Amino acid sequence: MVREQYVTTTQGSSVPRLVPDHVYKIGIYGWRKRCLYLFVLLLIIILVVNFALTIWIFRVMWFNTEGMGHLQVNSDGVKLENGESEFLFPLYAHEIHSRKDSSLVMSSSENISLNARNENGDVTGRLSVGPNEAHGHAQNLVINSHHDNMLFTADGNSAMIGPDKLRITGPEGALFQHSVEVPLLKSEPLKDLRLESPTRSFSMDAPKGVHLKALAGNIEVDSKMDVLLKSSAGLLVLDAETVRLPSLPLSGGGLSGNAQGLYEVCVCPSGKLFLSKAGVTSTCSESQEC
Repeated sequence: MVREQYVTTTQGSSVPRLVPDHVYKIGIYGWRKRCLYLFVLLLIIILVVNFALTIWIFRVMWFNTEGMGHLQVNSDGVKLENGESEFLFPLYAHEIHSRKDSSLVMSSSENISLNARNENGDVTGRLSVGPNEAHGHAQNLVINSHHDNMLFTADGNSAMIGPDKLRITGPEGALFQHSVEVPLLKSEPLKDLRLESPTRSFSMDAPKGVHLKALAGNIEVDSKMDVLLKSSAGLLVLDAETVRLPSLPLSGGGLSGNAQGLYEVCVCPSGKLFLSKAGVTSTCSESQEC
Protein backbone atom coordinates (compact mmCIF):
# COMPACT_ATOMS: atom_id res chain seq x y z
CA MET A 1 0.00 0.00 0.00
CA VAL A 2 1.39 3.34 -1.01
CA ARG A 3 0.38 6.53 0.65
CA GLU A 4 1.02 9.91 -0.97
CA GLN A 5 0.92 13.09 1.10
CA TYR A 6 0.63 16.56 -0.30
CA VAL A 7 2.10 19.30 1.99
CA THR A 8 0.94 22.92 1.71
CA THR A 9 1.75 26.07 3.70
CA THR A 10 -0.59 28.74 5.07
CA GLN A 11 -0.14 32.43 4.69
CA GLY A 12 1.81 34.05 7.51
CA SER A 13 3.01 30.77 8.90
CA SER A 14 5.89 28.53 8.00
CA VAL A 15 4.30 25.46 9.56
CA PRO A 16 3.34 23.02 6.88
CA ARG A 17 -0.21 21.78 6.79
CA LEU A 18 -1.13 18.27 5.83
CA VAL A 19 -3.70 17.80 3.17
CA PRO A 20 -6.06 14.74 3.11
CA ASP A 21 -4.27 11.54 2.31
CA HIS A 22 -4.91 9.60 -0.91
CA VAL A 23 -4.31 5.83 -0.21
CA TYR A 24 -3.76 3.30 -3.08
CA LYS A 25 -4.09 -0.38 -1.98
CA ILE A 26 -1.82 -2.88 -3.80
CA GLY A 27 -2.20 -6.71 -3.13
CA ILE A 28 -4.74 -9.62 -3.08
CA TYR A 29 -7.78 -9.10 -0.94
CA GLY A 30 -11.23 -10.48 -0.60
CA TRP A 31 -12.29 -13.74 -2.26
CA ARG A 32 -9.02 -13.96 -4.19
CA LYS A 33 -7.06 -14.11 -0.95
CA ARG A 34 -9.37 -16.78 0.46
CA CYS A 35 -9.00 -18.86 -2.73
CA LEU A 36 -5.22 -18.57 -2.52
CA TYR A 37 -5.22 -19.80 1.10
CA LEU A 38 -7.57 -22.63 0.15
CA PHE A 39 -5.28 -23.67 -2.72
CA VAL A 40 -2.22 -23.63 -0.45
CA LEU A 41 -4.11 -25.69 2.13
CA LEU A 42 -5.20 -28.19 -0.54
CA LEU A 43 -1.61 -28.46 -1.80
CA ILE A 44 -0.35 -29.16 1.72
CA ILE A 45 -3.02 -31.85 2.16
CA ILE A 46 -2.02 -33.50 -1.13
CA LEU A 47 1.64 -33.46 -0.13
CA VAL A 48 0.82 -35.04 3.22
CA VAL A 49 -1.34 -37.73 1.58
CA ASN A 50 1.36 -38.51 -0.99
CA PHE A 51 3.97 -38.77 1.71
CA ALA A 52 1.73 -41.06 3.74
CA LEU A 53 1.02 -43.26 0.69
CA THR A 54 4.73 -43.45 -0.09
CA ILE A 55 5.50 -44.60 3.42
CA TRP A 56 2.61 -47.12 3.24
CA ILE A 57 3.91 -48.52 -0.05
CA PHE A 58 7.39 -48.86 1.40
CA ARG A 59 5.95 -50.71 4.40
CA VAL A 60 3.71 -52.98 2.34
CA MET A 61 6.33 -53.82 -0.31
CA TRP A 62 9.00 -54.24 2.36
CA PHE A 63 11.53 -52.02 0.66
CA ASN A 64 14.89 -51.97 2.37
CA THR A 65 18.51 -51.27 1.58
CA GLU A 66 19.08 -54.80 0.21
CA GLY A 67 16.01 -55.04 -2.00
CA MET A 68 12.30 -55.55 -1.55
CA GLY A 69 11.16 -57.84 1.24
CA HIS A 70 12.60 -61.34 0.74
CA LEU A 71 13.79 -60.30 -2.72
CA GLN A 72 17.42 -59.25 -2.48
CA VAL A 73 19.24 -57.41 -5.24
CA ASN A 74 23.01 -57.77 -5.31
CA SER A 75 25.85 -57.91 -7.79
CA ASP A 76 25.17 -61.59 -8.61
CA GLY A 77 21.52 -60.96 -9.50
CA VAL A 78 18.17 -61.17 -7.77
CA LYS A 79 17.72 -63.64 -4.90
CA LEU A 80 14.46 -64.70 -3.26
CA GLU A 81 15.08 -66.15 0.18
CA ASN A 82 11.57 -67.21 1.23
CA GLY A 83 8.08 -67.29 -0.20
CA GLU A 84 6.88 -67.46 -3.79
CA SER A 85 7.25 -65.08 -6.73
CA GLU A 86 4.57 -64.35 -9.32
CA PHE A 87 5.32 -62.85 -12.74
CA LEU A 88 2.49 -61.25 -14.70
CA PHE A 89 4.58 -60.61 -17.81
CA PRO A 90 7.49 -62.42 -19.55
CA LEU A 91 10.62 -62.98 -17.49
CA TYR A 92 14.05 -62.59 -19.11
CA ALA A 93 16.90 -64.19 -17.18
CA HIS A 94 20.31 -65.67 -17.83
CA GLU A 95 20.09 -68.36 -15.14
CA ILE A 96 17.42 -69.50 -12.68
CA HIS A 97 18.45 -71.51 -9.61
CA SER A 98 16.45 -72.89 -6.72
CA ARG A 99 17.32 -72.44 -3.08
CA LYS A 100 19.82 -74.86 -1.57
CA ASP A 101 17.34 -76.92 0.46
CA SER A 102 14.35 -76.87 -1.89
CA SER A 103 13.41 -77.68 -5.46
CA LEU A 104 12.52 -75.26 -8.22
CA VAL A 105 8.77 -75.32 -8.90
CA MET A 106 7.22 -73.48 -11.84
CA SER A 107 3.40 -73.45 -12.04
CA SER A 108 0.85 -71.69 -14.20
CA SER A 109 -2.91 -71.81 -14.66
CA GLU A 110 -2.51 -72.05 -18.46
CA ASN A 111 0.92 -73.12 -19.70
CA ILE A 112 4.63 -72.51 -19.19
CA SER A 113 6.76 -71.59 -22.19
CA LEU A 114 10.55 -71.42 -22.30
CA ASN A 115 12.14 -69.80 -25.36
CA ALA A 116 15.79 -69.56 -26.37
CA ARG A 117 16.75 -66.78 -28.76
CA ASN A 118 19.83 -65.95 -30.77
CA GLU A 119 21.55 -62.59 -31.16
CA ASN A 120 18.94 -61.44 -33.67
CA GLY A 121 16.07 -62.22 -31.33
CA ASP A 122 14.85 -65.23 -33.32
CA VAL A 123 13.54 -68.23 -31.36
CA THR A 124 15.94 -71.18 -31.77
CA GLY A 125 14.40 -73.47 -29.16
CA ARG A 126 11.02 -73.68 -27.47
CA LEU A 127 9.56 -75.77 -24.66
CA SER A 128 5.88 -75.39 -23.82
CA VAL A 129 4.12 -77.32 -21.05
CA GLY A 130 0.33 -77.09 -21.14
CA PRO A 131 -2.50 -78.63 -19.12
CA ASN A 132 -2.83 -81.58 -21.52
CA GLU A 133 0.47 -81.94 -23.38
CA ALA A 134 4.03 -80.71 -23.68
CA HIS A 135 5.70 -79.48 -26.88
CA GLY A 136 9.38 -79.02 -27.60
CA HIS A 137 10.96 -77.53 -30.71
CA ALA A 138 14.72 -77.70 -31.26
CA GLN A 139 17.23 -78.89 -33.82
CA ASN A 140 18.70 -81.49 -31.45
CA LEU A 141 17.40 -83.01 -28.22
CA VAL A 142 20.02 -84.23 -25.74
CA ILE A 143 19.36 -85.59 -22.24
CA ASN A 144 22.35 -86.17 -19.94
CA SER A 145 22.66 -87.68 -16.48
CA HIS A 146 24.09 -85.89 -13.45
CA HIS A 147 27.45 -87.43 -14.33
CA ASP A 148 27.24 -85.76 -17.77
CA ASN A 149 26.65 -89.10 -19.51
CA MET A 150 24.40 -89.06 -22.54
CA LEU A 151 21.03 -90.73 -21.84
CA PHE A 152 19.07 -89.85 -24.95
CA THR A 153 19.68 -87.83 -28.09
CA ALA A 154 17.51 -87.23 -31.14
CA ASP A 155 17.55 -85.11 -34.28
CA GLY A 156 15.61 -85.03 -37.52
CA ASN A 157 17.16 -88.29 -38.77
CA SER A 158 17.63 -90.66 -35.82
CA ALA A 159 17.33 -91.19 -32.08
CA MET A 160 19.93 -92.84 -29.85
CA ILE A 161 19.72 -94.17 -26.30
CA GLY A 162 22.90 -93.93 -24.28
CA PRO A 163 22.48 -96.42 -21.38
CA ASP A 164 23.40 -100.07 -21.83
CA LYS A 165 19.86 -101.24 -21.07
CA LEU A 166 16.44 -100.01 -22.23
CA ARG A 167 13.56 -101.31 -20.09
CA ILE A 168 9.94 -101.17 -21.27
CA THR A 169 7.41 -101.86 -18.49
CA GLY A 170 4.11 -101.20 -20.29
CA PRO A 171 1.55 -104.05 -20.31
CA GLU A 172 1.26 -103.87 -24.11
CA GLY A 173 5.02 -103.81 -24.66
CA ALA A 174 6.60 -101.69 -27.37
CA LEU A 175 5.23 -101.01 -30.87
CA PHE A 176 7.70 -100.31 -33.69
CA GLN A 177 6.45 -99.20 -37.09
CA HIS A 178 9.81 -99.86 -38.75
CA SER A 179 12.86 -101.99 -38.16
CA VAL A 180 14.73 -102.11 -34.85
CA GLU A 181 18.44 -102.80 -34.47
CA VAL A 182 19.56 -104.11 -31.07
CA PRO A 183 22.49 -106.29 -29.93
CA LEU A 184 20.41 -108.11 -27.29
CA LEU A 185 16.69 -108.53 -26.72
CA LYS A 186 15.46 -110.26 -23.58
CA SER A 187 12.55 -110.25 -21.15
CA GLU A 188 12.44 -109.55 -17.45
CA PRO A 189 13.07 -112.44 -15.04
CA LEU A 190 10.15 -114.87 -14.72
CA LYS A 191 8.36 -113.29 -17.70
CA ASP A 192 7.97 -114.41 -21.29
CA LEU A 193 9.45 -112.65 -24.30
CA ARG A 194 7.01 -112.38 -27.19
CA LEU A 195 7.69 -111.01 -30.67
CA GLU A 196 4.58 -110.56 -32.78
CA SER A 197 3.52 -109.07 -36.11
CA PRO A 198 -0.31 -109.17 -36.20
CA THR A 199 -0.91 -108.33 -39.88
CA ARG A 200 2.46 -108.57 -41.65
CA SER A 201 5.57 -110.71 -41.71
CA PHE A 202 8.30 -110.85 -39.08
CA SER A 203 11.98 -111.29 -39.94
CA MET A 204 15.21 -111.41 -37.96
CA ASP A 205 18.45 -110.65 -39.80
CA ALA A 206 22.05 -110.60 -38.62
CA PRO A 207 25.33 -110.75 -40.59
CA LYS A 208 26.94 -113.25 -38.19
CA GLY A 209 23.94 -115.23 -37.00
CA VAL A 210 20.80 -115.08 -34.86
CA HIS A 211 20.93 -116.81 -31.50
CA LEU A 212 17.69 -117.78 -29.71
CA LYS A 213 18.08 -119.12 -26.20
CA ALA A 214 15.60 -120.02 -23.44
CA LEU A 215 17.32 -121.00 -20.21
CA ALA A 216 14.25 -122.23 -18.32
CA GLY A 217 11.45 -122.61 -20.86
CA ASN A 218 10.39 -123.22 -24.43
CA ILE A 219 10.80 -121.36 -27.69
CA GLU A 220 7.57 -121.29 -29.68
CA VAL A 221 7.03 -120.07 -33.24
CA ASP A 222 3.38 -119.77 -34.35
CA SER A 223 2.25 -118.79 -37.82
CA LYS A 224 -1.03 -118.93 -39.71
CA MET A 225 0.74 -119.66 -43.00
CA ASP A 226 4.32 -120.90 -43.41
CA VAL A 227 7.40 -120.88 -41.19
CA LEU A 228 10.54 -120.81 -43.35
CA LEU A 229 14.01 -121.73 -42.04
CA LYS A 230 16.47 -120.94 -44.80
CA SER A 231 20.25 -121.05 -44.97
CA SER A 232 21.84 -119.80 -48.17
CA ALA A 233 25.34 -121.23 -47.63
CA GLY A 234 25.14 -123.57 -44.66
CA LEU A 235 23.31 -126.35 -42.88
CA LEU A 236 20.08 -126.49 -40.90
CA VAL A 237 20.88 -128.55 -37.80
CA LEU A 238 18.26 -129.88 -35.39
CA ASP A 239 20.31 -130.95 -32.41
CA ALA A 240 18.05 -132.32 -29.69
CA GLU A 241 17.42 -135.47 -27.71
CA THR A 242 14.05 -135.90 -29.39
CA VAL A 243 12.81 -134.38 -32.64
CA ARG A 244 9.06 -134.64 -33.17
CA LEU A 245 7.01 -133.91 -36.26
CA PRO A 246 3.49 -134.77 -35.03
CA SER A 247 1.44 -133.42 -37.95
CA LEU A 248 3.17 -135.02 -40.93
CA PRO A 249 0.72 -136.36 -43.53
CA LEU A 250 0.32 -140.13 -43.70
CA SER A 251 0.64 -141.78 -47.07
CA GLY A 252 -1.95 -144.30 -48.16
CA GLY A 253 0.71 -146.62 -49.59
CA GLY A 254 3.06 -149.01 -47.86
CA LEU A 255 2.35 -152.33 -46.19
CA SER A 256 -1.17 -152.86 -44.92
CA GLY A 257 -0.22 -155.53 -42.44
CA ASN A 258 2.15 -153.46 -40.33
CA ALA A 259 1.13 -154.57 -36.89
CA GLN A 260 3.92 -152.77 -35.04
CA GLY A 261 2.75 -149.34 -36.15
CA LEU A 262 6.10 -148.36 -37.60
CA TYR A 263 6.48 -145.61 -40.18
CA GLU A 264 9.26 -144.13 -42.15
CA VAL A 265 9.81 -140.46 -43.02
CA CYS A 266 9.88 -139.76 -46.73
CA VAL A 267 11.25 -136.69 -48.44
CA CYS A 268 10.00 -135.39 -51.78
CA PRO A 269 12.29 -133.63 -54.26
CA SER A 270 10.52 -130.40 -53.27
CA GLY A 271 11.50 -130.98 -49.64
CA LYS A 272 8.08 -132.06 -48.46
CA LEU A 273 8.04 -134.65 -45.63
CA PHE A 274 5.39 -137.32 -45.18
CA LEU A 275 4.96 -140.63 -43.41
CA SER A 276 4.70 -144.03 -45.01
CA LYS A 277 4.08 -147.39 -43.37
CA ALA A 278 7.40 -149.09 -42.87
CA GLY A 279 8.28 -152.36 -44.48
CA VAL A 280 11.28 -154.54 -45.05
CA THR A 281 12.39 -152.11 -47.73
CA SER A 282 11.55 -148.48 -48.26
CA THR A 283 7.95 -147.81 -49.17
CA CYS A 284 8.38 -144.13 -50.07
CA SER A 285 8.49 -144.92 -53.77
CA GLU A 286 5.09 -146.57 -53.56
CA SER A 287 3.49 -143.38 -52.21
CA GLN A 288 2.41 -140.48 -54.37
CA GLU A 289 2.24 -137.73 -51.75
CA CYS A 290 4.76 -135.52 -53.51
